[in-house]
Amino acid sequence: MKRKWNMRLKILILCLGSTLAGLLLQTWLFQSSSSQLIYNQAKDESYRSMQNMQDDIYTFIKAVESGLIDLYNEKALITDLKRGVDIDAMRSTYYRAAYNLATDNFETSSSVVALYLYNSAHQNFSTYRRAVTPKHNYPVDIYDNPEENNADKVKEYFESDETQMMISSYYNQYRETDIVRFVLKLYNYVNINSKVGYVVCDIDSKALRKILEKYRVDEEMFIWMQPLGDRPILCTGNLSDSAREDYDLVSQEVLKGSRNLDNLQWEKKVFFAVYQDKYNLGAYSLMPRSLLNKNQKVLTENLLLITVIMLAVISISFYFVSRSLSRPLEEMTKTVKRIQAGETQLRMENLKEDEVGELGQSFNNMLDQIEGLIAKEYENKLLLNRAEYQALQAQINPHFLYNTLDTMSSIADIQNCSQVSALCQSLAGIFRYSLNMKEPFSTVAQEMVHLKNYIYVMNVRMQNQVEYEFEIEDVVLQDTLPRISIQPLVENAINHGLRNRKGEKKVRVSARAEDGSLVILVEDNGVGMTKQKIEELYQGDKSQEDKSKSIGILNIHRRMKLLYGEAYGVEIESEPDKGTRVYLRIPRRRQEGTEPWK
Repeated sequence: MKRKWNMRLKILILCLGSTLAGLLLQTWLFQSSSSQLIYNQAKDESYRSMQNMQDDIYTFIKAVESGLIDLYNEKALITDLKRGVDIDAMRSTYYRAAYNLATDNFETSSSVVALYLYNSAHQNFSTYRRAVTPKHNYPVDIYDNPEENNADKVKEYFESDETQMMISSYYNQYRETDIVRFVLKLYNYVNINSKVGYVVCDIDSKALRKILEKYRVDEEMFIWMQPLGDRPILCTGNLSDSAREDYDLVSQEVLKGSRNLDNLQWEKKVFFAVYQDKYNLGAYSLMPRSLLNKNQKVLTENLLLITVIMLAVISISFYFVSRSLSRPLEEMTKTVKRIQAGETQLRMENLKEDEVGELGQSFNNMLDQIEGLIAKEYENKLLLNRAEYQALQAQINPHFLYNTLDTMSSIADIQNCSQVSALCQSLAGIFRYSLNMKEPFSTVAQEMVHLKNYIYVMNVRMQNQVEYEFEIEDVVLQDTLPRISIQPLVENAINHGLRNRKGEKKVRVSARAEDGSLVILVEDNGVGMTKQKIEELYQGDKSQEDKSKSIGILNIHRRMKLLYGEAYGVEIESEPDKGTRVYLRIPRRRQEGTEPWK
C-alpha cells in the first residue's frame, strides 16, 4: 500500500510541476513574444472589420446602381438621346424625368439630394433637387461651376472607356459637408459601345457615414472613403496633428492614382487599406498602435489566474483518476502472473467499457489466438508438405505427357504408321505450346506453327472436310502477341460456323500490318450469326453450356483490352447464312517491346 501511494505521489508531483512550469513558461513567452502575436491578431481583426464594412458599402452602392439602371425602362428617352434630339426639345419633353426617377426608385432613406440627366454633349435636360433653401441648396447644373462641383471628373469619366458606375464627391458649401456622387453612363440599346448620355445622382454622405460609424470601434480611429485618382468622398473620426499629416500624405497618393502604399512608414499609427473589387472605391483607416495593445495586460492577468485554477483542478482530478485506474491494473497484473505460472486457461474478468477494459479484452483475444495457432501448427506443416508434393507432381506430369507422345510417335514411325506418328507429333507440339506458361507472349510465326498442329489434328478427326487458306505478311511474322490468341478463333469458326454447314467448308486466316496495328482476320463461310447473338457473345450473357463453347473469343477480347486498352480487342462481323469474320486488332510490338506487359 505504501508503494502504491509513493507512485501516486510521484505522478502528482510530476503533473503539478510540469503544469506549473508550462504555465510560467507560457506567461514568460507571452511577455517576450506573444504580445506581438496578439497585436497581429488584433490587426487582422481590424482588417476583417474593414472588409465587412466594404461589403456593406458595396450593398448600398449596388442598390443605388439598380435604381439608376431603371432609367433604361424609359425607351422613348433613350431613343431620343440616340437620335440626338435638340436640347430644347429634350428639356421640354423630359423636364420631369429626373424627378420621376428620384422619387419612384429611391426611398427617403437613400438620401438622394439631387439627380441630373445629360446628353452625350454634356447638356443638362432634366434636374431634380430635393430642397432649395439657404442651408439645403444644390446646383441646378453641375457644370455651372465645374471646379467647385468637381464636374471635370464626371466629364473625364464619360469620355473614358470605363463601364462601371463612377463614384465621386464634391464639397457643398451650403451644407458644409461632402456630397457623394454616382455617375452611370447610358448606352444605345443596339450598340453597347455607343454612349448616348449619363445620369448623375448626388446622395447625402450621412447615409454612408452611418456605415462607417458602425465599424469605427474607438474614438481615436479615423476612417475615410476615397476613389482612386479622386478626392476623398467622406470621413469619420478624430485626427490629431500628427495623424492629420499621415492622412494628407495617403489621400494625396490615392489622388495621384497610386495603390502602392507599402513604402509609407508608420511609427505610432496603424494603417489599413481595403478596396472594392467592382467599384473604384477604397476604404482607409488610421488608428493608434496603443489601441491594439489594450488586451495584452488583461491577458497577462488572466494567465496567472488560469495557473492557480489549473493547479487546483489537476490535484483533485488526479486523486479520483488514479484511484479508478490503479485498481483494474492491479487485477490485470495478478492475472498475468498466474498465466505465466502455467494457468493458460485463465482469462481476465469483470472488464469495464473503457480503455483498460479494451486492453483486457485484447489480452484475452490474444491468448485465444495463441492457442488456436498452436493447435493448427501441425496441420499447417502437413498442408505445406502436401503443397510441395503437388508442386513437384505438376512439374513432372507435363514432361511425362510430352515424352509419352514422342515415344508413341517413334513407335508409329517404326511400324510405318505415318499418320499416327504425325498425329502424336502434332499433339505433343500442341500440349508443349499450351502448357508452357513461362513466356506469356509469342510471335505470329510461333502462333501459326501451333495453329497448323491444331489444324492437322482436326483434319484427322474431321477427315479433311475443311479447307484452309493462309495469307500472312512477312513483316508481321516476328510481331508479338499473347500466347494462344489465333487458335481459339479458328476453333470457334469450326465449332460454331462450319459444324452445321453442309457442302464446302472453308476457313481463311490472314495477318497484316495496318496503321501501326497488327490485324488478324479469321473468316469462314459457315452459318453465321445474328447481331443479338454477337452482342450476347461480347457481354457474356448466355447459358452456361453456351458460355463453355464461346469462352475463347470472349476471353481473348477481354485479355486484349486489359493488355492494350479499350481501342483494341476482337471485332465480329457476321450475317446468318453468309459466314463470319472475326478481327483481332492489337498494337504492333517486336519481341523487345513486350517487357511492359509481362
